[in-house]
Amino acid sequence: MTVLFTDQYRKLLLDLLRLPSVNPLEAGPDDPTSRLPELLDRYAAAATDAGLRTVRLAAAPAACLDRPGVPSTVRAAARDPRFLADQPSLLLRLGPERPRVDTVMFNVHLDTVAGHVPPAFDGSRFTGRGAVDAKGPAVALLAGLRAAASHPAVGRDVTVLLQAVAGEEGGALGTYGTRPLLEAGHHGRLNVFCEPTGLRSLPRATASMTARITVTGEDAVDDHPDAGHNATVLLGFLAQHLAARLDGAVPGARVCLAGLHTGRTHNRVHGTGTLLVNLSYRTTADGRHLKSAVTRHVTDGLLRFTEVFAFTREFARTARDAADITRLGWDKHGLPALDNRDDWAEALLARAGARPADGGPGFTCDAVWAAGLDDAFTTVLGPGDLAANHAHAPGEFVDLADLEDFAGVVHRLVTLFAEDHRPARPGRNPV
Repeated sequence: MTVLFTDQYRKLLLDLLRLPSVNPLEAGPDDPTSRLPELLDRYAAAATDAGLRTVRLAAAPAACLDRPGVPSTVRAAARDPRFLADQPSLLLRLGPERPRVDTVMFNVHLDTVAGHVPPAFDGSRFTGRGAVDAKGPAVALLAGLRAAASHPAVGRDVTVLLQAVAGEEGGALGTYGTRPLLEAGHHGRLNVFCEPTGLRSLPRATASMTARITVTGEDAVDDHPDAGHNATVLLGFLAQHLAARLDGAVPGARVCLAGLHTGRTHNRVHGTGTLLVNLSYRTTADGRHLKSAVTRHVTDGLLRFTEVFAFTREFARTARDAADITRLGWDKHGLPALDNRDDWAEALLARAGARPADGGPGFTCDAVWAAGLDDAFTTVLGPGDLAANHAHAPGEFVDLADLEDFAGVVHRLVTLFAEDHRPARPGRNPV
């Protein structure tokens, strides 16, 4: 059997793992400075061996952050002009520019979450931050495309686009990486987002929204706790209330209550604080229902808090003023979710060796921006598993065998697309 993930790609992956590319929205004081521009230069150089040429290597224009759906955290960070400048995205192409019906597009992100993991390869397993999410898939993608480029129709009759993007992690969700590229028309009849799915072809991707509940009351000393507003008690109550009410409120939605913070001292009543709630949803309509549910249950929770604590000694002032000092805001909302179907494309993916989704749930990634593309099908597909391979956690790894398998799927998919790339066009994708 021909080995696609050869020594040159093993070396390339280790090189990319050594180059830190932590999204600045994730970076902590102990994280090394991102070297994403250098990483993309190396990736582009390696892509020439597969016949790909650089179409564009640049940061997104600042105007892209004025669009609806851009998280408030991204807008705030982008006040520093280096935020976008240090996070360019790369567009590569194999073959000339062609109509979308003759084009297949791959998207992979090369920014990572925080948390240093020393890069290593023991002969069968790579470890390092980004090993599975998603530097390993990015390199396996090149290995597969290099093999596919030997087919005479690849580049001659069909074109391959490759988006290597920044801005997927840290809650940025592609708003300054993938989204501008797709809106500029850089996509195809078939679009593949390379994420760890265990080689399952997922025709869906959830979107997410982030609610920020803020309390802006007055502090008090511990000798007179009744004189202030106790944000700790109020937000803790709301956290439990929302946990009970939102669990199952919208079928298929996931609710993550996190980031409750008021203060660090023990001898003070902290009158200010925040509670973050992250919610993912399967369809755009579900997102609207979920936002309404959060708004309703925050209001209900404040009323219930007032009822419970109105006649207490220490918390009566907090109960009386709860509605006035509490505000619900949204760091991120209104993003589309992907859910599409296409018999021809799904059959092509199966012939290439991709596994069926089998009803498995999707997850949130940049593929949401492909929702609603006309005459196109989009899938999420890649090696490894987010949880099992410790993506976003200590000990992140990917196995060489999985990278080899993914490279083989890419090889077969592109060559099959080249041989059978003029099917009847599908209808508009549902969202």
